[in-house]
Amino acid sequence: MSVETIRNLVADHKRGRTVGITSVCSAHPLVIEATFVHALRRDARFVLIEATSNQVNQDGGYTGMVPADFRAFVEGIADRIGYPRDRLVLGGDHLGPNAWTSLPADAAMAKAEIMIGDYVRAGFAKIHLDCSMSCEGDPTPLPERTVAERAARLCRVAEDAYSGDPADAPVYVIGTEVPVPGGAAEDLDTLAVTTPEAALATLDMHRSLFAEAGLKDAWERVIATVVQPGVEFDHMKVVDYDPAAATALSEAIVPVDHIVFEAHSTDYQTADALAALVRDHFAILKVGPGVTFALREALWALDAIERETVPAEQRANLRATAIARMQAEPGNWRKYYHESGDALELQLQYSLSDRIRYYWPDAEISEAQARLFDNLRAHTPPLPLLSQYLPVAYAAVRAGIATLDPIDLIVAHIGATLDAYYGACNPNA
Repeated sequence: MSVETIRNLVADHKRGRTVGITSVCSAHPLVIEATFVHALRRDARFVLIEATSNQVNQDGGYTGMVPADFRAFVEGIADRIGYPRDRLVLGGDHLGPNAWTSLPADAAMAKAEIMIGDYVRAGFAKIHLDCSMSCEGDPTPLPERTVAERAARLCRVAEDAYSGDPADAPVYVIGTEVPVPGGAAEDLDTLAVTTPEAALATLDMHRSLFAEAGLKDAWERVIATVVQPGVEFDHMKVVDYDPAAATALSEAIVPVDHIVFEAHSTDYQTADALAALVRDHFAILKVGPGVTFALREALWALDAIERETVPAEQRANLRATAIARMQAEPGNWRKYYHESGDALELQLQYSLSDRIRYYWPDAEISEAQARLFDNLRAHTPPLPLLSQYLPVAYAAVRAGIATLDPIDLIVAHIGATLDAYYGACNPNA
């Protein structure tokens, strides 16, 4: 998995070309399949798929996978779809002590060091060094110097863990200015855009401490810094990108060699807003809940089609099963959803933070999904119902680029979300 292409693309952007990179942050097999299918249809230069420190770590994360497992998992899907491995780049997002903040800093950082080494040895090529979170006994927020010192410490571990061709050594992302990954837990109206002074100070501090740690070569492979361009979403609203509010921040990165901005929480931005972000040097766009939200939309649509085409006693009732399991096991949403009754059920299903994504591996939900797919293969959805519930997939079927198989229909629906990112990152394609 060569990283030369990703470095070349960043270099192209720095030379004035309006190009960007889409980073798909999901461990769901159907989302990953949709990403590969979409990339093949669009002849994308490469696919970037990232795992977070909570999803995948040496303890298994919430997916149960260590970094080497995740690589094998993703490559297995790529092989099945026919996507070339040499056009796949894996990344690690928010890699730092985030999964162990209940521990004292030294213990949490020791765990983070093990994780970083495992990611690099497993072939992850894009590493986000994020040590912004406070551990037990730390002040909140952490001083900028402490954040940068810890990032440099983890970078040293990554450099020591890498043993391949120097041309393929990891690239790095620094900084963070986002809420809890996956969207804000509170209602939002507006956001404070990172100031140019703060963004440049972060860069200067990291550059200085990398040099002190003997990491000048690694610094040349820092491709991005995370900032807040003023985009976010809560349960039911989206804060849209306002180019005018981010003009000073956008201009601040122009003279900085080999580094662009990385924008998190870009999920649910309009196609025009995504294009404006890339134009304004927020050239790496992260998307996670946005694609799993599209997955849930497609599954609910298939559930509705099942209710109209399959006898009641044979139905999988995926939607009802998923809601029941979420209510029985509230650990993944209780801190985020605070309604009751019908309002809670609305959030469980439709919140833009998409906490339902944590429940798809549940055994009862997986069994219901498999039965739903079997039912719809035995009772092929008629085109009028497909047009009613999944119009994007209907269009793909009518164009001859998707079949009526339920997985094809889901992949086509997710592809519409990926299209907006592709268009923003490749405006001349």
